[in-house]
Amino acid sequence: MEFEVKKNGSATIFKLLDRKLDSSISPELKGEFLILCRPDTQQLIIDLSEVEFCDSSGLSALLIAERKMREYGGEVRLAGLHKKVLSLIKISHLDRAFGIYESVAKALKS
Repeated sequence: MEFEVKKNGSATIFKLLDRKLDSSISPELKGEFLILCRPDTQQLIIDLSEVEFCDSSGLSALLIAERKMREYGGEVRLAGLHKKVLSLIKISHLDRAFGIYESVAKALKS
């Protein structure tokens, strides 16, 4: 699994560089999210602009981040979703759990 992490004030930006968010990377991704979700982070922005496919195990990893951030009073924002990934999130009604933004810049501004 390839990714980049950047800090921007109280926000952490996690950019997944893989094209697939599925069971092949989900366990490792969950571990990274557990490390990144901390009390001093108000927002975890997950940049999925490179991701073209997501399955249920990928959604599970995103939900782990959302639950952990909520425990600390923070939030998860998703940015740069491809149509297929956005469609899956909407079908799963997870658009209620995450803020969804066109870009990382817009996620940071909100």
